[in-house]
Amino acid sequence: MYNLSHHKEKNEMVVKEFIDQHPFAFLTGSDSENKPVATQVPVFIEEIDNRKVLRGHIMKNTDHHKAFLNNENVLVVFSGNHTYVSATWYSNPYMASTWNYMSVHAKGIIRFLGDDELENVLRMTSLHFENYDRQSTTSYDNLPVEFKQRVMGAIVAFEVEVKEIDTVFKLSQDRDYESYLNIIKKLKEQREDGQVIAAEMEKRIFEVFPDKKVKA
Repeated sequence: MYNLSHHKEKNEMVVKEFIDQHPFAFLTGSDSENKPVATQVPVFIEEIDNRKVLRGHIMKNTDHHKAFLNNENVLVVFSGNHTYVSATWYSNPYMASTWNYMSVHAKGIIRFLGDDELENVLRMTSLHFENYDRQSTTSYDNLPVEFKQRVMGAIVAFEVEVKEIDTVFKLSQDRDYESYLNIIKKLKEQREDGQVIAAEMEKRIFEVFPDKKVKA
C-alpha cells in the first residue's frame, strides 16, 4: 500500500472509529491456484481477549468462500470518502495533481463459525443498520423462523483475527500551510466527498502545523 509515514494514522481510537463508520469492506484473498478473490460485506471490529477480531458473514459455496477454506490469509480493506485535489490550488501550481483519501487495511487469519455465532453476527448486523431499533420488523429476532432457517442454510459467519493493521490517511500533510488552507477552502465548495475530506483536514491543522495558531 501507499507507505509514507506522514500519511499514517497512529491513533488507534481514530482507526477503530473509521472502521465503525465504514463497515462495508472489501474481503480479499487468493484461491488454491493463487488467483485473487474478493467480495464486499459489512464487517464489525471487536476486542476479544486482547485480540482484534473482525466479524461478518458471506454466502456459502461461492468462489471466495471456497478460497478462504483453502487459504486462511485474508486482507480486509475499509475505504472512506475520497476526492480529487487540483495542483492549481497549491501555492506552486506547477506540479502534478493528486487524490486525497482515507483507507484502513487489516491483514489476518479467517475462520468460519458455527450456527450460534452466525445468529449473533446476523443479530448484530441487523441491529446496527436499523439504528438498534429492536422493534424493527427486519431485526434478526423479529424475522419468521422459517425464513431464518432457509437463509441461514445458505450463509456462514466468519471471524478474522487481525494480525496487522495499516492505514493511509492521505490529507495533503505534505503541502505547505498556505496550500493546505486553500485546499480546504476549495474542497468545501465541492460535493459531499470533498466536504468530508475538508473537515478531516481541518481537524488536523494543528497536528500537521503545530506552530500555527490561526484556524482555517
